[in-house]
Amino acid sequence: MKIETKIAHFSSPLYLESGRILEPYEIAYETYGELNEDRSNVILVCHALSGSHHAAGVYEGDRKAGWWDGLIGDGKAVDTTKYFVVCSNTIGSCFGSTGPMSNNYPSYEPYRLKFPVVTIKDMVRAQMQLLSDLGIYHVRAIIGGSMGGMQALQFAVDYPNFADEIISLAATYATRPWTIAFNKVAMEAIRKDPRFKHGNYARDAFKEEGLDGLAIGRIAGHISYLSPESMDKKFGRNYVSNDGLFELFGRYEVERYMEYNTANFARMFDPLSYLYIVKAINTFNLSRGYDSLHDAILRIKARVHLISFKTDYLFFPCEMEHIAKMLERNGQSYSYKEVESDYGHDAFLVELDKFEEDIRSVLS
Repeated sequence: MKIETKIAHFSSPLYLESGRILEPYEIAYETYGELNEDRSNVILVCHALSGSHHAAGVYEGDRKAGWWDGLIGDGKAVDTTKYFVVCSNTIGSCFGSTGPMSNNYPSYEPYRLKFPVVTIKDMVRAQMQLLSDLGIYHVRAIIGGSMGGMQALQFAVDYPNFADEIISLAATYATRPWTIAFNKVAMEAIRKDPRFKHGNYARDAFKEEGLDGLAIGRIAGHISYLSPESMDKKFGRNYVSNDGLFELFGRYEVERYMEYNTANFARMFDPLSYLYIVKAINTFNLSRGYDSLHDAILRIKARVHLISFKTDYLFFPCEMEHIAKMLERNGQSYSYKEVESDYGHDAFLVELDKFEEDIRSVLS
């Protein structure tokens, strides 16, 4: 599989939903496979909160594959011998695209809290700019899970003629209070950490030790990505063997897992980027800018494929089913599948075997 990683530079302004302007800006992106002569084999992949443009393959000298490597590649469901796959890092992120720790041009100081609030609609508009810059004006499909699924749906509404197929997994039509409440734990934990310094920390300040507030907040997020059933299967009531049961800070295996995973995350992810992306998720509402959700959905011309997961307690299956029912009432082309899964929200990243053939079928 041919992989290319690049950064696109834009001097023209990006007009944001808030009324503010981002200028200049950069977008990091990765491509897989080869673009055919008539540019008709493009698939756009959109990432979730903690994802990046590195969706598939393994970098030289690196052991960790891209976050959807099981789905994207030669002969896989998103077959890179047939399709030219593009995945870009969203604006506001910390993996190469312009975000809060980027230089606030013309100075060399980071934006920090002067960075404008970005929305899912803004992320989509920036990707449209990137694709236009690449000479791509129509795509075979747009695929994404969680926040990536939000982007896929936003593309379908805002740019009705842009894609043939929209595949949205584990997403929603608008972020509900339950999810916003989980996100609030992370936001407050970051803001109240003294080392956060109200956003005035140095670049790479947390590369070695991480930020405790982000690690704690990520625990709340991680709980929402799993399910009681998946935790029972993975950990049971197993206790860490070298911790005493009657030691106050002795740990169950689930506690050790949370500590280890969130500590690693807090070293690699910028806390300001986390706050900005969580804000984008919280403000997501497919109907904003239109008279109603019905009017927004009615704009869609692509064939829409919705996949939810039974034990997803972040974006419940009923939320995806609600979109499906609206599409059905309108006589629009759609499919809906609720996957039997005990893995929770993260099933879209983990249990690929339960939906990869559905995606292969849509693309073929």
